[in-house]
Amino acid sequence: MKNQLGVSLKKIREKQKLSQKEVASNVCSQSMLSAIEHGKYTPNAALLLALCKKLAINLNDVSLASDFDISSSQNFNNKLSYLCNQHKYVELKAFLMNSETFDQIQTAEQSQAYYYYLGVACWHVDSNLSNARQNLQLAIASGEEQLTRTTLTRVALISLALTEAKASQQTRALDLLRQATEKVDKVFYEENLNIVFYIAALIYLEFDNNKDALKWIQAGIRFSTTHNSHYMLANCYCLLAQIAKNSENLDQQLEAQKRSDLFKNLFDERVFDDF
Repeated sequence: MKNQLGVSLKKIREKQKLSQKEVASNVCSQSMLSAIEHGKYTPNAALLLALCKKLAINLNDVSLASDFDISSSQNFNNKLSYLCNQHKYVELKAFLMNSETFDQIQTAEQSQAYYYYLGVACWHVDSNLSNARQNLQLAIASGEEQLTRTTLTRVALISLALTEAKASQQTRALDLLRQATEKVDKVFYEENLNIVFYIAALIYLEFDNNKDALKWIQAGIRFSTTHNSHYMLANCYCLLAQIAKNSENLDQQLEAQKRSDLFKNLFDERVFDDF
């Protein structure tokens, strides 16, 4: 786990073409940000959340490491990826609902991907979750004939689990979570599997279960780093900071010290408190 946080934040900063000075402004000193990026210090939860906010890391807005094809036409696939990566969910839904897009689907795999993305778009856009639930169920059903549970099927299952969690359907949500994560560490590795751990943690947070949320986010960080992947790490650390914040003791005399100790133990590194 060590030094991965700084590397992840640096990658996102550089991808956004932001300087250390720009990110650090009104958050911390530039030298502190540099120390974090070089793995010399680990920020406490409050500072990490502030940096994630500055870098526009949103706990609910995540993109796949690589998008699944919905068509044999690369132009359609490229447009899908653009809309997903930019989190343009209204436009994504309109694009997927267009008959021209639907006519591009030629295989069962493309059909599964289509319904998955439509479910995600509906999840973000619609006022209720019924359309999201229906399309994610169609995505899962489209993969039932496959001999093994594919990465896309697992991602669809965990996404449906989160949908059920949002609807306070705990039993259903945890059953879907179990299906999505069953033997996930034994299958052929694809980076998109990283997101399964992250969403599992989100689901437990929906039920105010910080203990199991922490278990899944730590497992996700180990899973990613074991496979030498940085995909979802920044999001995982951001969520880890939120879990740490949620776990603060309300006793005013002990709050600051407990927060510091908790976060230090989570990361197994020194905590940079002075900012």
